Amino acid sequence: MERTPDIALSVAEAGRRAHTEPERGAHTEAERLEREAWRALAEVRLLQEKLHEPGRRERYRRLLEFALDHAERALATTTDLAIIVHARAALALAGARKAEDALHGAGQLSQSAQRAPTLEACDDGWRRVESIVAGAESAAHIAVTNAVELETVAPRLAIARRSSRAARQAETAARAARRIVEERNHAYTFHADSAFSFGEGWYLAAAAVLAGVAIQIEPGKDGTVRAEKFLRDAGLGDRLQPYRPRPRAMKHTTELVGRAFRADAAQAQKKLRAAFLGEGPIPSAIVDDVDQRLLHAPGEQKVLLWVRDGAHHPGRNTSHAEILELSAAVRAAGLVPVVTGDAIRGGDIPPGTVDLILFWKDSIFRQEDQRRAQLQFFEVLRERHGLVGQIGVTTAGMDGPALMGLPTLYLTDQPNVRMREWVGAVPGYQEVVRGSDHLERVARVFLEWRSGRSPDSASASRSNVTRMRRLV
Repeated sequence: MERTPDIALSVAEAGRRAHTEPERGAHTEAERLEREAWRALAEVRLLQEKLHEPGRRERYRRLLEFALDHAERALATTTDLAIIVHARAALALAGARKAEDALHGAGQLSQSAQRAPTLEACDDGWRRVESIVAGAESAAHIAVTNAVELETVAPRLAIARRSSRAARQAETAARAARRIVEERNHAYTFHADSAFSFGEGWYLAAAAVLAGVAIQIEPGKDGTVRAEKFLRDAGLGDRLQPYRPRPRAMKHTTELVGRAFRADAAQAQKKLRAAFLGEGPIPSAIVDDVDQRLLHAPGEQKVLLWVRDGAHHPGRNTSHAEILELSAAVRAAGLVPVVTGDAIRGGDIPPGTVDLILFWKDSIFRQEDQRRAQLQFFEVLRERHGLVGQIGVTTAGMDGPALMGLPTLYLTDQPNVRMREWVGAVPGYQEVVRGSDHLERVARVFLEWRSGRSPDSASASRSNVTRMRRLV
């Protein structure tokens, strides 16, 4: 954050004006007010090196308001030139200090506003930033107005020159504060680092398709070129902006997608399928790849079991014991379990399970069109190999297929605030909070999938909002 130079009115001068007794025996009301203003400014100066300590900045701001108030009142109640000069100097200094403090506050609040977890909180934070910036401009106006008046009535006095410097510094602070608002970054970042969550790309691209958000691609990463190709192929070239610091928080994107689905789920899904999958046929190379992988698999209906094994929040990773439980529940429902996602730790793939683990590492899914190719992979599983649904922990890898219409259950220890934006909105998207009976609830959904009774249409989704909020 830009800081202005130190204002050149010393503690000594502030203290001298605050404490020197007048030559006359008694203070007038104007003298008292003006000296109280300078007494406050003397303390302001002493606090400047301690503003990081608890409660100091609040005290600092109260003193500035006190100084401004008393100096203004002194001006309004006197015609004494000496009091007028010192009151205007106090206003110039206090206005400059207030403008600088507002610049600091706007910078701090803008950072927290930009990282706010919801769109409303983000925009509300920025409205508060704009209010602070307006305060900086108002304070600068006070400093400049009084410095100009001093140059008119007492141009040769040192205090007038110092007030002019204070006014210039106030203007610098106000301009810097205004730039914070003008340079606000409205774009969301499409992360192109392979270590970052792949699924975040689905959220952002979907928000761009459905809500028109702006996107900036993380430059110079291993996936930068592939990310740009995916977005341009999805018709989002006009949403791309040059990369800049301080983008919006990615947490907003699931909220934006959920809103679009709640407004018109069928239309939202249609738009996303056209953007993400393309209008033409799925390439034969992908069809052949899937057919080869499923060559010796039974022909019954299938369920994807996703495995998560990540460094971020490792407590959410899939355990081998849970894979065994879920695969048994799939088979008990008369379906075939298909394990995909990360490698399983702590044991082998359950018997009777199709192995699609780490499928995306094959060269066919590592080309520039990798995101579209991976979604097409799941489409082939649905269209040719009886895939009826998917289940896993809250791993974003599932969410691309979910947006395309694949019925989805995600498992979580606690309700997931971010992803519950889609529950009851994205057709077939359901949350299961682990508990004493969650496997029984999962088993009932598997039976629904087998019978074709999954809520896979917009009307079914809207009519079953309560049930889908949490399976009971």
